[in-house]
Amino acid sequence: MRWDVIFQAKHLALYAQGAATTLSLLLASLLIGAVLALVFAIALTQGPRPLRWLVGAYTYVIRGTPLLIQVYLIYYGLAQLEWIQARWDAVWPWIYFKDAFFCILLAFSLNTAGYTAEMLAGSIRETAAGEIEAAQAMGMGRWLALRRIVLPSAIRRTLPAYSNEVVMMLHSTSLASAVPAMLDITAAASRIYSDFYLPFEAYLFAAGIYLTITFSLVGLFKLGERRLLAHLAPRTH
Repeated sequence: MRWDVIFQAKHLALYAQGAATTLSLLLASLLIGAVLALVFAIALTQGPRPLRWLVGAYTYVIRGTPLLIQVYLIYYGLAQLEWIQARWDAVWPWIYFKDAFFCILLAFSLNTAGYTAEMLAGSIRETAAGEIEAAQAMGMGRWLALRRIVLPSAIRRTLPAYSNEVVMMLHSTSLASAVPAMLDITAAASRIYSDFYLPFEAYLFAAGIYLTITFSLVGLFKLGERRLLAHLAPRTH
């Protein structure tokens, strides 16, 4: 085992650069995906039938196909179309498709939006009838009750399942290494492996970084659940 190679300053800097890319990709895709998921969840539960069918078809396709295929379809498919390439130097939004990070971010955001929308929609449907009746008794209309009562309650109850989605998205960021222009944690390990043929050291170190980030995220969500879901915990006498 040649750990001295891994701990050289230039290789640690490579891993640090990869970790920065991974975290940027994760946080940006979660933020964009959360906004889209909120819109999709409302459409699934409150929208007219054609809109519910359309959004339902979208989430079905997203959840039924591998994320890697979605990445390939956007980066190697959509971004390589002649019609888009003819416009990606001057016409918005096609100018972004020549950036590998944008293509990966788009794929990840659409993917997590599909999963999160179904989780949030399920929580909205499971809202206790008493909460809705109380909102109506207070004189709230359908949309005001949704904004003030149903959505806050549904978001809190979705938190445990969403924490699993965040961890899965963190692990899925390793698929970004399938695009040669991307340097994430896995790609950094692959470069060291190809240069020095140190598969165990390179990938074990990468695994350690992923584990550290995972446990940090799980800890943050546990704190959030303890604070936001305290009213659902069993009472002790």
